[in-house]
Amino acid sequence: MVARLVVAAPSSGAGKTTVATGLMAALTARGMTVSPHKVGPDYIDPGYHALATGRPGRNLDPVMVGEERVVPLFLHGADGSHLAVVEGVMGLFDGRGSTEDGSTAHVARLLQAPVVLVVDASSQSRSVAALVHGFASYDSRVRLGGVILNRVASDRHEQVLREALEGRVPVLGVLRRDVDVTTPSRHLGLVPVAERTPEAVSTVDRLAAAVRDGCELDALVALARSAPDLHENAWATGTPAMPADGRPVVALAGGPAFTFSYAETAELLTAAGADVLLVDPLRDESLPEGTRGLVLGGGFPEVYAEQLSANVGLRGDVARLAATGAPVSAECAGLLYLCEELDGMPMCGVLPASGSMTARLTLGYRTARPASASWATPVEAGDPVLTGHEFHRTVVSPRAGDAPAWWIDGAPEGWVQGGVHASYLHTHWAGQPGIADRFVATARSSAPLELTGSAR
Repeated sequence: MVARLVVAAPSSGAGKTTVATGLMAALTARGMTVSPHKVGPDYIDPGYHALATGRPGRNLDPVMVGEERVVPLFLHGADGSHLAVVEGVMGLFDGRGSTEDGSTAHVARLLQAPVVLVVDASSQSRSVAALVHGFASYDSRVRLGGVILNRVASDRHEQVLREALEGRVPVLGVLRRDVDVTTPSRHLGLVPVAERTPEAVSTVDRLAAAVRDGCELDALVALARSAPDLHENAWATGTPAMPADGRPVVALAGGPAFTFSYAETAELLTAAGADVLLVDPLRDESLPEGTRGLVLGGGFPEVYAEQLSANVGLRGDVARLAATGAPVSAECAGLLYLCEELDGMPMCGVLPASGSMTARLTLGYRTARPASASWATPVEAGDPVLTGHEFHRTVVSPRAGDAPAWWIDGAPEGWVQGGVHASYLHTHWAGQPGIADRFVATARSSAPLELTGSAR
């Protein structure tokens, strides 16, 4: 049995991340092993969750992986933990379009987990009772187990709020306005942990203290333990393969410029028979010796374009690897890195395209069909349909090559070029059975990259 609770809110900006991260850290400081999870395709919050708990932050996204995999993935991530905390996304009932798909409520219902509602009380008093009543009664399949009142102004304000909620939903915490507990943001949300680790540690410590002092931790733990057993098996990557000819080296981009990655990607590659080695394109001047495949996920290359461009050695290695036909998976930031230039700064030059920042945010789930056969989609173009996610303020010109990766809303997008599969579309490999096996099989048949000159 996995004790668990979901931290939700009526809307974005109410303080979910503050409470969820602080609760994770406060319980960890108590000696509990806490499993951190995030609803939806968010890549930044899980970094703070990992810092708070010492365990990988994991996403639960029924739109990306299918609702049948949500509980198994949850059990996989929560294995060995005392308690799991799941941070929601947007408002409790906000899903894809006009549906509940992918909403916090959807995931809470699948997990049979009680919900703690974080309410921004800064501009209300007795009306909080009507708000909470509405959320508690809207969907009987979702159990609202308590409320945490955030941004409470004074003792008198707290008293009025508590009196309004008395006999309705338990108040499990009260957090006062605290301008010091903030996390810097920019064009795609919070600044990731990897870019501000010392400051992020301090932030998480302050969040833990705020939740410890303002919330009833024992009551929250008891609520989490009230969740019923889940009668499903944990998701499994399979038994790690041990091929007779050795395990091919697959480089996985990380560091401050490439922070968008799902923990399951490396796990799947390892289980498929690869040795996965992290490479930081800001600091590492070469790919690992013998690299036969490269995974370039999402992140913020636009913030680090000058530094990425200055790393001539690694850019050369990436271009040489791509030229051999080795498998290269590039999503969003990875796509930009493979272009000829980004905001005028030379990149790897693998793709005949240029990237640039814009003021327009592109955000949302996308239904995609393969447009060209590749290791990623080794089937006839057009099948199968999958769902991915876009999240960027950049554009690439042209949008697609002669062999595009996807058809999205009737338009071609991305590139299939040799072993390169590059696109703006973020995908979750746990929702694409066989993709890691195909990647590693292609890598195994590729020649290992030989480093040149001073990179040896």
